[in-house]
Amino acid sequence: MNKMIAEVIGTFVLVLFGTGTAVLGGGIEGVGILGISMAFGLSIVAMAYCIGTVSGCHVNPAVSIAMFVNKRITASELVYYLIGQVIGGILGSLVLFAFLKLSDLPTTNMGQNSFGNLGAGGALLVEFILTFVFVLVIIVVTGKKGNANLAGLVIGFTLVLIHLLGIPLTGTSVNPARSLGPAIFAGGEALSQLWVFIVAPIVGGILAAIVGKTIFATEDGNESLTNRPVD
Repeated sequence: MNKMIAEVIGTFVLVLFGTGTAVLGGGIEGVGILGISMAFGLSIVAMAYCIGTVSGCHVNPAVSIAMFVNKRITASELVYYLIGQVIGGILGSLVLFAFLKLSDLPTTNMGQNSFGNLGAGGALLVEFILTFVFVLVIIVVTGKKGNANLAGLVIGFTLVLIHLLGIPLTGTSVNPARSLGPAIFAGGEALSQLWVFIVAPIVGGILAAIVGKTIFATEDGNESLTNRPVD
Protein backbone atom coordinates (compact mmCIF):
# COMPACT_ATOMS: atom_id res chain seq x y z
CA MET A 1 0.00 0.00 0.00
CA ASN A 2 2.85 2.41 0.80
CA LYS A 3 4.24 1.84 -2.68
CA MET A 4 0.89 2.65 -4.25
CA ILE A 5 0.56 5.87 -2.23
CA ALA A 6 4.11 6.84 -3.18
CA GLU A 7 3.28 6.30 -6.86
CA VAL A 8 0.12 8.41 -6.51
CA ILE A 9 2.20 11.27 -5.11
CA GLY A 10 4.99 10.91 -7.66
CA THR A 11 2.72 10.72 -10.70
CA PHE A 12 0.62 13.59 -9.36
CA VAL A 13 3.70 15.81 -9.14
CA LEU A 14 4.94 14.79 -12.60
CA VAL A 15 1.62 15.50 -14.31
CA LEU A 16 0.77 18.68 -12.41
CA PHE A 17 4.15 20.36 -12.75
CA GLY A 18 4.95 18.98 -16.20
CA THR A 19 1.66 19.65 -17.98
CA GLY A 20 1.02 22.70 -15.79
CA THR A 21 4.23 24.28 -17.03
CA ALA A 22 3.31 23.36 -20.61
CA VAL A 23 -0.11 25.00 -20.25
CA LEU A 24 0.74 28.04 -18.15
CA GLY A 25 4.36 28.66 -19.08
CA GLY A 26 4.50 27.59 -22.70
CA GLY A 27 4.41 29.73 -25.80
CA ILE A 28 6.84 32.16 -27.38
CA GLU A 29 6.90 34.48 -24.38
CA GLY A 30 6.96 31.63 -21.87
CA VAL A 31 9.54 29.08 -20.86
CA GLY A 32 9.47 27.35 -24.25
CA ILE A 33 10.37 23.77 -25.10
CA LEU A 34 13.47 23.72 -22.90
CA GLY A 35 11.56 25.02 -19.89
CA ILE A 36 8.76 22.50 -20.32
CA SER A 37 11.30 19.71 -20.77
CA MET A 38 13.06 20.77 -17.59
CA ALA A 39 9.78 20.82 -15.67
CA PHE A 40 9.15 17.17 -16.52
CA GLY A 41 12.75 16.17 -15.88
CA LEU A 42 13.09 18.04 -12.60
CA SER A 43 9.81 16.54 -11.39
CA ILE A 44 11.36 13.10 -11.85
CA VAL A 45 14.58 14.13 -10.09
CA ALA A 46 12.65 15.55 -7.13
CA MET A 47 10.40 12.51 -6.81
CA ALA A 48 13.25 10.03 -7.30
CA TYR A 49 14.92 11.30 -4.16
CA CYS A 50 11.59 11.67 -2.34
CA ILE A 51 9.62 8.48 -3.01
CA GLY A 52 12.45 6.46 -4.56
CA THR A 53 13.27 4.59 -1.39
CA VAL A 54 9.64 3.50 -1.06
CA SER A 55 8.52 2.55 -4.57
CA GLY A 56 11.53 3.14 -6.80
CA CYS A 57 9.72 6.14 -8.35
CA HIS A 58 8.34 4.44 -11.46
CA VAL A 59 5.48 7.00 -11.88
CA ASN A 60 4.91 5.45 -15.30
CA PRO A 61 3.01 2.27 -16.27
CA ALA A 62 5.54 1.58 -19.04
CA VAL A 63 8.34 1.53 -16.46
CA SER A 64 6.42 -0.68 -14.03
CA ILE A 65 5.50 -3.16 -16.75
CA ALA A 66 9.16 -3.26 -17.82
CA MET A 67 10.17 -3.94 -14.21
CA PHE A 68 7.59 -6.74 -14.05
CA VAL A 69 8.90 -8.26 -17.28
CA ASN A 70 12.36 -8.38 -15.72
CA LYS A 71 10.94 -9.79 -12.47
CA ARG A 72 11.87 -6.83 -10.32
CA ILE A 73 8.30 -6.55 -9.05
CA THR A 74 5.56 -9.15 -8.65
CA ALA A 75 2.20 -9.25 -10.43
CA SER A 76 0.39 -8.03 -7.31
CA GLU A 77 2.85 -5.16 -6.93
CA LEU A 78 2.35 -4.27 -10.58
CA VAL A 79 -1.38 -3.88 -10.00
CA TYR A 80 -0.76 -1.52 -7.07
CA TYR A 81 1.74 0.48 -9.11
CA LEU A 82 -0.64 0.86 -12.07
CA ILE A 83 -3.56 1.88 -9.85
CA GLY A 84 -1.43 4.45 -8.05
CA GLN A 85 -0.09 5.91 -11.29
CA VAL A 86 -3.52 6.23 -12.88
CA ILE A 87 -4.94 7.90 -9.78
CA GLY A 88 -1.96 10.25 -9.53
CA GLY A 89 -2.18 11.24 -13.19
CA ILE A 90 -5.89 12.00 -12.97
CA LEU A 91 -5.45 13.97 -9.73
CA GLY A 92 -2.64 16.01 -11.30
CA SER A 93 -4.88 17.00 -14.21
CA LEU A 94 -7.82 17.62 -11.87
CA VAL A 95 -5.80 20.13 -9.84
CA LEU A 96 -4.54 21.83 -13.02
CA PHE A 97 -8.13 21.99 -14.29
CA ALA A 98 -9.16 23.63 -11.00
CA PHE A 99 -6.31 26.14 -11.23
CA LEU A 100 -7.38 27.11 -14.75
CA LYS A 101 -11.02 27.45 -13.73
CA LEU A 102 -10.16 29.59 -10.70
CA SER A 103 -8.01 31.80 -12.94
CA ASP A 104 -10.76 32.14 -15.58
CA LEU A 105 -8.45 30.55 -18.15
CA PRO A 106 -9.59 28.19 -20.93
CA THR A 107 -9.43 24.47 -20.20
CA THR A 108 -9.20 23.29 -23.81
CA ASN A 109 -5.42 22.93 -23.43
CA MET A 110 -4.61 20.53 -20.61
CA GLY A 111 -1.19 19.56 -21.90
CA GLN A 112 -2.70 16.61 -23.75
CA ASN A 113 -0.75 14.62 -26.32
CA SER A 114 -1.73 14.52 -29.98
CA PHE A 115 -0.72 13.02 -33.31
CA GLY A 116 0.22 16.47 -34.59
CA ASN A 117 1.13 16.20 -38.28
CA LEU A 118 2.38 12.64 -37.92
CA GLY A 119 -0.83 10.65 -38.09
CA ALA A 120 -1.42 7.57 -35.96
CA GLY A 121 1.43 5.56 -37.46
CA GLY A 122 3.98 8.33 -37.08
CA ALA A 123 2.92 9.06 -33.50
CA LEU A 124 3.18 5.35 -32.67
CA LEU A 125 6.71 5.22 -34.04
CA VAL A 126 7.83 8.37 -32.21
CA GLU A 127 6.41 7.30 -28.87
CA PHE A 128 7.76 3.77 -29.26
CA ILE A 129 11.31 4.99 -29.92
CA LEU A 130 11.28 7.67 -27.24
CA THR A 131 9.91 5.26 -24.63
CA PHE A 132 12.37 2.56 -25.60
CA VAL A 133 15.30 4.91 -25.04
CA PHE A 134 13.88 6.30 -21.80
CA VAL A 135 13.02 2.94 -20.24
CA LEU A 136 16.28 1.36 -21.41
CA VAL A 137 18.21 4.05 -19.52
CA ILE A 138 16.10 3.35 -16.42
CA ILE A 139 16.57 -0.41 -16.67
CA VAL A 140 20.34 -0.08 -17.08
CA VAL A 141 21.04 2.63 -14.52
CA THR A 142 18.96 0.83 -11.86
CA GLY A 143 20.25 -2.59 -12.89
CA LYS A 144 22.98 -4.76 -11.41
CA LYS A 145 25.77 -2.76 -13.01
CA GLY A 146 24.14 0.65 -12.59
CA ASN A 147 24.81 3.46 -10.14
CA ALA A 148 21.75 3.85 -7.90
CA ASN A 149 23.12 6.99 -6.25
CA LEU A 150 23.06 8.87 -9.56
CA ALA A 151 19.98 7.16 -10.99
CA GLY A 152 17.57 9.98 -10.14
CA LEU A 153 19.68 12.57 -11.96
CA VAL A 154 20.36 10.34 -14.95
CA ILE A 155 16.70 9.42 -15.39
CA GLY A 156 15.51 13.00 -14.89
CA PHE A 157 17.88 14.47 -17.46
CA THR A 158 17.11 11.65 -19.88
CA LEU A 159 13.47 12.68 -19.65
CA VAL A 160 14.54 16.26 -20.45
CA LEU A 161 16.36 14.96 -23.54
CA ILE A 162 13.34 12.91 -24.61
CA HIS A 163 11.05 15.94 -24.32
CA LEU A 164 13.33 18.20 -26.35
CA LEU A 165 12.70 16.01 -29.38
CA GLY A 166 9.22 14.78 -28.56
CA ILE A 167 7.38 18.00 -27.66
CA PRO A 168 7.27 19.36 -31.24
CA LEU A 169 6.10 15.98 -32.52
CA THR A 170 3.52 14.54 -30.11
CA GLY A 171 3.88 16.65 -26.98
CA THR A 172 5.84 13.69 -25.54
CA SER A 173 4.03 11.03 -23.59
CA VAL A 174 6.32 8.02 -23.00
CA ASN A 175 3.94 7.50 -20.07
CA PRO A 176 0.31 6.33 -20.31
CA ALA A 177 -0.57 7.83 -16.92
CA ARG A 178 0.80 11.22 -18.01
CA SER A 179 -1.44 11.09 -21.09
CA LEU A 180 -4.58 9.74 -19.44
CA GLY A 181 -5.25 12.59 -17.02
CA PRO A 182 -5.05 15.44 -19.56
CA ALA A 183 -7.07 13.46 -22.13
CA ILE A 184 -9.92 12.90 -19.68
CA PHE A 185 -10.29 16.62 -18.99
CA ALA A 186 -9.58 17.81 -22.54
CA GLY A 187 -11.91 15.23 -24.10
CA GLY A 188 -12.64 15.08 -27.82
CA GLU A 189 -9.63 14.39 -30.01
CA ALA A 190 -7.34 13.82 -27.03
CA LEU A 191 -9.49 10.89 -25.90
CA SER A 192 -9.81 9.43 -29.39
CA GLN A 193 -6.03 9.48 -29.85
CA LEU A 194 -5.21 8.29 -26.33
CA TRP A 195 -4.77 4.65 -27.38
CA VAL A 196 -1.50 5.48 -29.15
CA PHE A 197 -0.06 7.01 -26.00
CA ILE A 198 -0.95 3.89 -24.07
CA VAL A 199 0.08 1.20 -26.54
CA ALA A 200 3.35 2.68 -27.86
CA PRO A 201 4.95 3.38 -24.45
CA ILE A 202 4.04 -0.06 -23.12
CA VAL A 203 5.47 -1.86 -26.16
CA GLY A 204 8.58 0.34 -26.11
CA GLY A 205 9.04 -0.32 -22.41
CA ILE A 206 8.71 -4.09 -22.81
CA LEU A 207 11.31 -4.14 -25.58
CA ALA A 208 13.64 -2.00 -23.46
CA ALA A 209 13.30 -4.49 -20.59
CA ILE A 210 14.19 -7.39 -22.85
CA VAL A 211 17.14 -5.58 -24.42
CA GLY A 212 18.40 -4.51 -21.00
CA LYS A 213 18.26 -8.07 -19.72
CA THR A 214 19.72 -9.81 -22.77
CA ILE A 215 22.23 -7.25 -24.08
CA PHE A 216 23.26 -5.26 -21.01
CA ALA A 217 22.93 -8.09 -18.47
CA THR A 218 20.98 -5.91 -16.05
CA GLU A 219 19.29 -8.82 -14.31
CA ASP A 220 22.16 -11.23 -13.57
CA GLY A 221 21.96 -12.98 -10.21
CA ASN A 222 19.24 -13.10 -7.57
CA GLU A 223 18.97 -9.32 -7.40
CA SER A 224 16.85 -9.44 -10.55
CA LEU A 225 13.97 -10.69 -8.38
CA THR A 226 13.81 -7.50 -6.34
CA ASN A 227 12.62 -4.00 -6.98
CA ARG A 228 15.56 -1.61 -6.88
CA PRO A 229 14.48 1.75 -5.49
CA VAL A 230 16.52 4.82 -6.25
CA ASP A 231 18.64 5.64 -3.21
